[in-house]
Amino acid sequence: MTAPGRRSRGAVGERPTLDAKAARRAAIDLLARKAWSRRELTRRLERRGAPADVAADVVAELAARGYLDDEGFARWWAQARGQGRRVGSMRLRQELLAKGISGDLAAAAVAAAFAETPELDRALDAGRRRLAALSRGSQGRVPARLADYLLRRGYPPSVAARVVRALLAGAEDAENAVPDSADDDGGG
Repeated sequence: MTAPGRRSRGAVGERPTLDAKAARRAAIDLLARKAWSRRELTRRLERRGAPADVAADVVAELAARGYLDDEGFARWWAQARGQGRRVGSMRLRQELLAKGISGDLAAAAVAAAFAETPELDRALDAGRRRLAALSRGSQGRVPARLADYLLRRGYPPSVAARVVRALLAGAEDAENAVPDSADDDGGG
């Protein structure tokens, strides 16, 4: 027996089927919380119990009304992930494709995300942050670990290699500069 004001869900494991009105309400509720791609929202509605044709119709209606915009979603996602998480272009493109964004839209969104700050600069920033932690361990493994880290973040191999060379050359220059400045203490 259910408590007053609560709906019975039926048998355990049985999903309620959403009609068009309930699916539309669920979609609007989901959109109020965050941005969704068309594919993601369709799948989420289906998981909530909407038949595939009802979910597709609701998503098409919301897109026609301007509530869903895959192009805007792609730009927002690429910008937010590229800056906030320091993710590279390859990973951003892969994530957008997984969310149902077309290849052309994904490529344009990723290019726009790296228009302000080039990918190399973001990779250098991510590498600098990681290098401090890696430097505490075995020095012989630092280049490989730094390159692996950047590749996992989704930076292209050529960018990762340039960053590793630049940061390790910079670290060697800094190490070599410390003894020179200690010898030149003005006592001469």
